[in-house]
Amino acid sequence: MEPRKKLGGFQFWQESLGSPKLMVAPMVDQSELAWRMLSRKYGAQLCYTPMYHASVFLNDEKYRKDALASCPADRPLIVQFCANNPETLLKASLIAQDYCDAIDLNLGCPQAIAKRGHYGAFLQEDWDLIKKMVSLCHEKLSVPITCKIRVFKSLEKTVQYAKMLQDAGCQILTVHGRTREQKGPMTGLANWDYIKAIKNELTIPVFANGNIQYCDDVDRCLKETGVDGVMTAEGNLHNPMIFVNESPDVCEISLEYLGFVEKYPPCAMSAIRGHIFKICVHSLQKHTRIRELLGNSKTFLDIKDAVLQLQKICSTECQSDSQFVDETLPMPHWICQPYVRPPIREKDTKGQKRPSDMLLGDENSLKLSNNKLKKLSKKHGELLNVKTATKEQIEKILALENSRTKPVFQMCLKCSNPRGDSCVFSYCKTCCKLRGTELSVRCPKHERKKASSHRHSNREVSLV
Repeated sequence: MEPRKKLGGFQFWQESLGSPKLMVAPMVDQSELAWRMLSRKYGAQLCYTPMYHASVFLNDEKYRKDALASCPADRPLIVQFCANNPETLLKASLIAQDYCDAIDLNLGCPQAIAKRGHYGAFLQEDWDLIKKMVSLCHEKLSVPITCKIRVFKSLEKTVQYAKMLQDAGCQILTVHGRTREQKGPMTGLANWDYIKAIKNELTIPVFANGNIQYCDDVDRCLKETGVDGVMTAEGNLHNPMIFVNESPDVCEISLEYLGFVEKYPPCAMSAIRGHIFKICVHSLQKHTRIRELLGNSKTFLDIKDAVLQLQKICSTECQSDSQFVDETLPMPHWICQPYVRPPIREKDTKGQKRPSDMLLGDENSLKLSNNKLKKLSKKHGELLNVKTATKEQIEKILALENSRTKPVFQMCLKCSNPRGDSCVFSYCKTCCKLRGTELSVRCPKHERKKASSHRHSNREVSLV
C-alpha cells in the first residue's frame, strides 16, 4: 500500500477533507464517536475528537484505545491533543495519525485545569514553545497539523499570533472569537471582527467558532467573516440537527442518540448523561424529578428510562393547552433550542451591590461568588455573613487568602502532571499504575488511595 500524499492548506481542505463548511467542535467528554455519528447524520461535514492529553495518551493504554475509537464512516476526522512538550506531542501524534486525517493542537482551552497543566489557552504567551510543537509535527507527521486558538484583547497581537502559527506549519486555523477570560458567566459574545481580520491576513483555510446557536448563524458568519468553514460546540450540543435547520423533539433525538451509543461503543456514562442534560435542559428545568432521576442514574438503562419518563410527560403537555409554554423561550421546552446563560445581576432588589459582584484583588480584576466567599471566611476563622458583608470585610478575607503560602507541587518524572507526595516511583497516579504493572508491584501510597476509595483495604500491596 502506497503512503498517502501529504497535502497542505487549501489543497488539503479541498482534496482530503472535501471542502467542509460545517464542523462539530472538539469537546471534552462530549464529541465521542456516538455523538459524531449522530452529528454526521444531520449535516456535520467534519468532526473533531474530544481534546486528549498527549502525555496521558502515551502512557495509558485504555485511554489511548478509547480515544482512537472510530469506524470507516467516521471520516473526515481530526484528532485533537493538548500538550506543552514538542516531543510528547509528536509521539502521541505519530500513534494517532493512522486513524485520522489531521492532528489538531488545542491552544484555546480556557478552563482552570488547563491553567494548572499549562496547556490550551494558557500557552498563549509562550510563542517559542508553540512554534516548536507545530513545526516539529509539520515536519515529522504524515498528516497535516492544524490549530485551534482563542483571541487576545489586542487585535494586532491576535493577527501576529495567527501569522506565527501559519509560518510554523499550521495548515488550518480555527479561531474562537473569545479571549480565554470569556468563560462561564463571563462568556459574552465572540468577536467576529477578529476572525475576519485573521482570515484577511492568512493564506490557509480559517474556520470560525463562536455565536453559532441556529442554522441561520452559520450563513451569517460565513458572509460576515469570509471564513472557509464554521464550527459549533454549544449549538450542536443543544440541537444535533442544527446544520439541517431542524428543531426536533428533545426526547426523540435523545433516544436516537442512545441508539448510536449502543451501536458505537465505548461511551462513558458521564458523556451520555451530559448529552441528555444538554439536549433536554429546558424540559429538565421544569420537571426537576426527572432531572434528579437522570442525575442519579448509574447505568445506560437508567438514563434511557429517565428519557422515556420525560417523553411521556412532554407528550401529554404538547397535546394540552398553552399553559405549558414558557414565554421566555422562543419554542416550547420540549423542542431543541439554545440555552442562554442568565446575565450577571449588578444589583439586588434593594439597589445594593451583592458581594459576588464586588470587584476585588489585583487591579480590581477578581470576582468572588457568595459560595467562594463563604468557604474562604470559614477557612480563615472569620464569622462573616456573606449577604451583608461590606467591601472592607471581603477585602480582609481576600488579603488573608493571598498571604497564605501555597504548596509547590513536584512534577512526575514521566509526564507533566503533579506527582504523588510519597510515591516511591516519583510518578503521578497514572504513570505509577503503569510502572507498578510492569514490575508486578504496587506503590503503597497510590494503592492505599485506591483501597480507601473502594473500601477494600485488603488490596494494599507492600513494595519489595
